Amino acid sequence: MIEPATDCETMQQRILIADDQKDVLDALQLLLKGQGYMLEMVSNPADLLAALAQREFDLLLMDLNYARDTTSGREGLDVLGRLKEMADAPPVVAMTGWATVGLAVAAMQHGVSDFVEKPWDNSRLLEILEKQIELGRERRRARRRASEEKQAQEEALHHLQEQEREIAEARAIQERLVPREIPEVRGYEIATSWQSAEAVGGDYFDVLALSENILGLCIADVAGKGIPAALLMSNLQAAVRGLSSPSLMPDLLCNSLNSLVWKNTHTDRFITLFYAQLDAPARRLRYANAGHNAPIVVRAGGSCERLQEGGGVLGVFEEQNFGLGTVNLALGDRLVLFTDGVTEASSREGEEFGERRLLSLLEEHRVLSANALKEKIAAAISEFSCGHLTDDATLLVLAVEG
Repeated sequence: MIEPATDCETMQQRILIADDQKDVLDALQLLLKGQGYMLEMVSNPADLLAALAQREFDLLLMDLNYARDTTSGREGLDVLGRLKEMADAPPVVAMTGWATVGLAVAAMQHGVSDFVEKPWDNSRLLEILEKQIELGRERRRARRRASEEKQAQEEALHHLQEQEREIAEARAIQERLVPREIPEVRGYEIATSWQSAEAVGGDYFDVLALSENILGLCIADVAGKGIPAALLMSNLQAAVRGLSSPSLMPDLLCNSLNSLVWKNTHTDRFITLFYAQLDAPARRLRYANAGHNAPIVVRAGGSCERLQEGGGVLGVFEEQNFGLGTVNLALGDRLVLFTDGVTEASSREGEEFGERRLLSLLEEHRVLSANALKEKIAAAISEFSCGHLTDDATLLVLAVEG
């Protein structure tokens, strides 16, 4: 009688017995039922394979000979060959009434876990079955753990690949948002540099041709890194470009930007920003600094001026008023806008590059062109930090050339 299929790991131990002698099957059933085993009996190799295909067993106890006129064990060895092809076959204990050394060796080579001769010793048989069932269950648990770990690794790899793909797409989008062509205005040279510490970043800069003679200069830093910062940076860029105009002064622009950022972030994040309008013919810069690193005006004679007029960072308070600053530029002056990734670049020992080094570098190389000065700053930062940035680093250098 065939018992109903159950989970072999949690229910009674299940044994499949294959033998073509009814008296053997009856004897084994009498012995093993009394020991609490669940049994299924078959009398030929075909039924044996069919049973294994339908359900799991803790052990297969099988005869090697099914034809009464042979003692070769070939039928049993053929079955064992089929079992080796199965992914989750149970351990096999082989039994035969005509055991030979050669047959025993062949059976072991075909994957038999142990060997029992007929007639058997009950105690010895029970000892072998108990041992092989436990070993089989442990192997099954190990296979399942390995399968689960492999599946988890494959899922993790797939998730990582998806993340990398999404980040690569975000990086490509962000790179397209960075100005590729800088507007030109007579008498000035502008050079820029944008380096993200991660695949995507929260730094932003822009140079906007507001009219024939007026440029909008903007640099900003979104708190945090990665995709959330990059998304907020993209929104900020869209807002700056949408609001900027020759008639809207920088302080009023910052008022509007602060309201937008506050509505979108509710103080979870904030933005530092510097925005200026350059009246090119008049060499006059009107600006508002919203909590950003104060840009540096390096005069031709070597003195420096910091552009600090404005107010607090964007997005922390719902309403905030910003002051308007004005600075007049002269031939030979250099204006340097930067994010904190420049001054906070760290050496191997953890020392920051700092504004003192930046001011000293600008003073020493103030006669360089905008592009050469930008390259000089970038090289100094890279050398100091051994090429390892911990934060996004952005530069905008303007040179008054005449």
